[in-house]
Amino acid sequence: MLEGIMIGLSAAFSLQNLLMVIGGCLIGTFIGMLPGLGPMSIIAIMIPVAISLGDPAAALILLAGVYYGAIFGGSTSSILLNAPGVAGTVATSFDGYPMARKGQAGKALTIAAVASFAGGTVGAVLLMIFAPALSTVALLFHSAEYFALMVVGLSAIAAFAGTGQVAKALMMTLLGLILATVGEGALFNMPRFTLGMMDLQSGISFITLAMAMFALPEALFLVLNPLRGASAEGETNKITNLRFSREEGRAIAPVIARQSVQGFFIGVLPGAGATIASFLGYAVERNIAKGEEQAEFGHGSVKGLAAPETANNAACTGSFVPLLTLGIPGSGTTAILLGALIALNVTPGPRLMTDTPEIFWAVIISMFIGNLVLLVLNLPLIPYIAKILAIPRNYLIPFILFFTLMGAYIGQNNATELLILVGLGVMATIFRFADYPLAPLLIGFILGTMLEDNFARSMQLYRGLDFIIERPMTLGLLVLAALLVLLPSYRARRARKRAQGVADGD
Repeated sequence: MLEGIMIGLSAAFSLQNLLMVIGGCLIGTFIGMLPGLGPMSIIAIMIPVAISLGDPAAALILLAGVYYGAIFGGSTSSILLNAPGVAGTVATSFDGYPMARKGQAGKALTIAAVASFAGGTVGAVLLMIFAPALSTVALLFHSAEYFALMVVGLSAIAAFAGTGQVAKALMMTLLGLILATVGEGALFNMPRFTLGMMDLQSGISFITLAMAMFALPEALFLVLNPLRGASAEGETNKITNLRFSREEGRAIAPVIARQSVQGFFIGVLPGAGATIASFLGYAVERNIAKGEEQAEFGHGSVKGLAAPETANNAACTGSFVPLLTLGIPGSGTTAILLGALIALNVTPGPRLMTDTPEIFWAVIISMFIGNLVLLVLNLPLIPYIAKILAIPRNYLIPFILFFTLMGAYIGQNNATELLILVGLGVMATIFRFADYPLAPLLIGFILGTMLEDNFARSMQLYRGLDFIIERPMTLGLLVLAALLVLLPSYRARRARKRAQGVADGD
C-alpha cells in the first residue's frame, strides 16, 4: 500500500493532474449550485473533454473532481433558496434553510463547507485503507439485502415527522411510493398509471419532484406571505456571522465523526449512494438526539445540517470502491464514470490495483487534494455567496421560479415536465398549509423503484418470502428497520410517562 501511495503522490501532484483537480472542483461546485444540472448531466457533457486528454488518470481525476464538487456545491442552493441543486443535498435544506431564514446563512454555509471537507477527507482515508477488503463485502449484497436496505431507509421517516405527525409522515411516504410506480418498471415493459401520456412512460423526474416539493412552494409562500420575504430582505446587511461557536463545534464534531464512517460504508454499497446516505445520516442523528436537541431538528439545528453534508460527501468517496475494485457502478453518476473508463481502454475491477496502480492511487490521492481545494475555494467566497439573500423579494421570487422551471425542463427536455412541476408544486403548497411533512414523500419516491425491483427479484429467486429467513443479513437489516420505527415511539412514551410523573408530583 505504501508503494501505491508513493505512486499516487507522484501522479496526483503532476502539474496536469493538479489543474484537473482544481478545474473539476470549480466546474462541479458551480454546476452543483444550479438546480437541475446535477453531476450526471455535467459528467456526461465532460466525457468528450476527458477522453481528449488521452491520459486515463487525468481524465478520471477531472471527472471525479466534478462529481464531489457538485455534491459540495449543491448545498448552497439548498441552504439559501430551499432549492436543492442535487438529490444528495435535499436533506441539507431541512435545517440549512431555516438557519438562513434566521439570518445565519453565513454560519450555515461554513458548517456545510467544514462538514463536507471532513466527510470527503475521512472517506478518502477509509477508501485508501479498506478498498480491497470492502470490495468483497459489497459482493455479499444481493437483491434480498438491497430490499432490506431500502426498508431501513423507509423506516427513517419517523425522523422527518414532528411531534404527533407520524401518521401524516406515513401517508406522505405512501404517496411517494405511489408516484414512484408511474411509468415502466424494471421488470415490466408495460406503462403504468401514465394516463395515456407518452412523456410519463419514463416516470416522474426526481429533479422535477424535488423542485416541486421545495423550491416552488417557497416562491409561492413568498408571494402569499409578504412577511416571510421581509426577513430575507431586512437582514441583508446582517450576514456577518460566518463562524460557528466553540460549543457548536463540540456539538457537531461527534456527528461528523459518525456520519463520515456511516456515509462511507453506505456509499460502498452499489445502488445506495449519497442521497440515501444523507437521509439516513439525518435520521440517525435525529433519533439519537435528546430532548431539546431533537425538537430543534427541522428548525435550524447545526447537527441536522452537519449530518447530511458529512454523509453525502463520504458516500461519494465510498461509491468509488465498487467502481474501481469490482467494476460495478454504485450509482447513475458512477455508471457514467464507468463508461468513461471503458472508453479510455481501462477495465476497472480486481486487477486495476495491480495492473494500473498509477490510476487507482492517483484518483485516491487526488481526492485529498480536491477536498482541500473545495474548502479553500468555498470558505473565502461564503460572504459573497450569502449575499444571494440580499436580493429584494420582488427579484428573489422570479429568480427562484426561473431556476426551478429551468432545472425541470433541462432534466427531461420536454415541456410536459413544466406542467407536472406546476401541478405537483401546487399540491405541495397545499400540503405545507395543512402541515404535512414533504421529506417523507421524497424518500418514498427515491426508494420506491429500487424497493419494488429488488423485492420482485427476491420473490422470484427464493420462492416467495423465504428469502427473509434464508438470508441472515436480510433478516438483520429488517430487524434494524423495525428498531428504527419502534425506538422513537418508545422514547416518546417514556417522555410522556416522565412528564406525567412530574405533573403528579407537583
